[in-house]
Amino acid sequence: MSKKILANDGIDAQGKALLEKAGFTVITEKVAQENLIQAINEQKYVGLTVRSATKVRKDVVDACPGLKLIGRGGVGMDNIDVDYARGKGVEVVNTPAASSHSVAELVFAHLFNCVRFLYDSNRQMPVNGDTQFDVLKKKYAKGVELKGKTIGIIGFGRIGQAVAKIALGCGMKVVAYDPFLQEAIIYLDIYGVTEKIAVKLHTVPLEKLLAESDFITLHVPGGKVITKKEFDLMKDGVCIANAARGGVIDEADLISALNSGKVSHAALDVFENEPTPKKELLSHPKISLTPHIGAATEEAQERIGIELAELIISKLS
Repeated sequence: MSKKILANDGIDAQGKALLEKAGFTVITEKVAQENLIQAINEQKYVGLTVRSATKVRKDVVDACPGLKLIGRGGVGMDNIDVDYARGKGVEVVNTPAASSHSVAELVFAHLFNCVRFLYDSNRQMPVNGDTQFDVLKKKYAKGVELKGKTIGIIGFGRIGQAVAKIALGCGMKVVAYDPFLQEAIIYLDIYGVTEKIAVKLHTVPLEKLLAESDFITLHVPGGKVITKKEFDLMKDGVCIANAARGGVIDEADLISALNSGKVSHAALDVFENEPTPKKELLSHPKISLTPHIGAATEEAQERIGIELAELIISKLS
């Protein structure tokens, strides 16, 4: 059997080295989506690894009988027809735990960014800081602390729980909603403390979370979770973050909620129309923005690459 792997959206060097040590040939040269089927068949790839860019739909599965494994570097697999591929005998694997902490840290980077107006200050200071220093100082003088506030976490899997750890460390009250989970024990790792601190958290109904939270962050695999109906249940001045999937917050309803003051700030790492998000979002004065970089840290990519390599070796060796 061929031992050729196409890492079409790249793979960390350590993961690549592990695969090569196990006898696999790993190709990282990007193949355009329209040429993917031809490349897999001509080069006799038995494994294909992707991130979010490459789509592996039924047409690819049907047209590539030699493909034995599809690996997703990351959590969500909405760009792969998972059940169909597995039904055809193709292994489908992912690395759900590897990027959790990186995504959680990005969420808090955005939240701190919002409550101290850094996203706007970093735009205005280079342009007007030398002539309107006192004006800007007054403009950004109404920040708030995260400590003592309530954060609502929608989706309480690995990433949601990683967010909860940071929130607890910041002195926040955590409420969580997850239809598949009634409770979770969060273990806090504190540098210099040998024993982990265990905190048991019970999930609550979504309506209760929406009504009580000062900050809301979403960590779900997809679906339209937040619309005008849900915004209407929230506190006035709530701050909401989405580093999960584009579309889980209705973007038109979000813009309306920001404009009305119902939502004080939004933090978005993902968008409905990637890679061309709506201009209204990109230029909105109350939104902190990043271009889908939740898992884009060196540490997460290394963990993803190693975990993916180990899965491929175990499945195809």
